[in-house]
Amino acid sequence: MADPQVIKLTAGTGRIYEMPGMRAIFKADEAETKEAYSVSEWWLDARQTGPGAHSHETNDEVFYGIGGVMAVRAGEEWHDIAPGDFLRIPAGTIHDFENRTYARAGLLNFFIPGGFERNMPAIVDWFKENG
Repeated sequence: MADPQVIKLTAGTGRIYEMPGMRAIFKADEAETKEAYSVSEWWLDARQTGPGAHSHETNDEVFYGIGGVMAVRAGEEWHDIAPGDFLRIPAGTIHDFENRTYARAGLLNFFIPGGFERNMPAIVDWFKENG
């Protein structure tokens, strides 16, 4: 495990994962945070669905609006998240996100504890195969 370090990235940079209509940009992950959390941006094109309903049994997630308006599901309720809006989703809660608008939208995601980034190559492959 690498020693903690200051990380400074310019807008749009990081470890980028492209999926149809969706882009994830990881800013910090388990290697840089001693597995405490990961931070990523998620950008969806206009009228684009997200990853689909799912849950993480041992991980909390925080979503923070950074662009446009994203619809985020937490349990059975959908919330519109605009820039500056905050939503915490506890471990075990079914959640999803999608862009229902006609403009690109983005969320900053904190995944606690870290490790989600390990799944990204398989997620990218799934979206390539399934659209």
